[in-house]
Amino acid sequence: MKKKFLTITALGAVAALTLAGCSSDGSGGTSDSDSGDDKGTITLGFLPAWTDGLSTAYLLQNQLEKIGYNVEMKTLTEAGPLYTGLAQGDVDIYPSAWPELTHASYMEEYGDDIEDLGTYYENAKLTIAVPEYSELNSIEDLKGMGDQFDGKIIGIEPGAGLTAQTEAMIPAYGLEDEYELITSSTAAMLTELKTATDAQEDLVVTLWRPFWANETFAMKDLEDPMGAMGEPEGLHFLGTAGFAEENPEAAELIEQIMLDDAQYGALEDLVVNEYGEGNEAEAVDAWLDEYGDEFDWVVTN
Repeated sequence: MKKKFLTITALGAVAALTLAGCSSDGSGGTSDSDSGDDKGTITLGFLPAWTDGLSTAYLLQNQLEKIGYNVEMKTLTEAGPLYTGLAQGDVDIYPSAWPELTHASYMEEYGDDIEDLGTYYENAKLTIAVPEYSELNSIEDLKGMGDQFDGKIIGIEPGAGLTAQTEAMIPAYGLEDEYELITSSTAAMLTELKTATDAQEDLVVTLWRPFWANETFAMKDLEDPMGAMGEPEGLHFLGTAGFAEENPEAAELIEQIMLDDAQYGALEDLVVNEYGEGNEAEAVDAWLDEYGDEFDWVVTN
């Protein structure tokens, strides 16, 4: 747990950057550019605190460099600037987008300048969650319990799709007179979550699946009988318009990537918890050693 909490702190430090580029050489990638098989540069944009994108960004870096692309990483703190950068071509790929529901508003605004490169995970969902020791089982149970939770639902970034969905959920369940959605950052939410669960205190937070914190902090999703948090959706690789035509080999590889719960969970756990910040490339190598034989798309050389 100590190592995982240090990871949370590190993610918070990284997330303080608004837009920061870091070269693939600095992250320990295995570029084939020295072989002369240089197909150009691909920029991956992601939010480090949203660890689905963090994990898949380093997986893509590993695979794209092995087929001859140079890969650059750009980290941001909000989804809005990321979609803007994608639409304007400042970012080539967003490696874990939620365009069907969570980021639907961004797709409405920028979708004409973005292309879908494929869905890698099929059952993502937004949740309102409490620790497993809580007696609550449904969002409906929050009614009349505001004092127990200090009138707070702890959220993440203000611009997150999860935030907008939660803001719509609160009045749907008649909770607006009892609860305030507190937003700041994913790292801050995780810090509060750890503090509360360590002390076995009551807490209600916005979460999502897949996400390593559900298992680490033994969280349970509150049932959502009204469907106010939305239906499950897919996690997509999104590219700037024209990406596939300009980078057909990269697009072909990306289109084949599909992960199930066990495969994705192992990737995220290795990148975020087992190896941690600065060792993402080694984490991906370890994941490929264990799971690579399960995929036709994996490039090993």
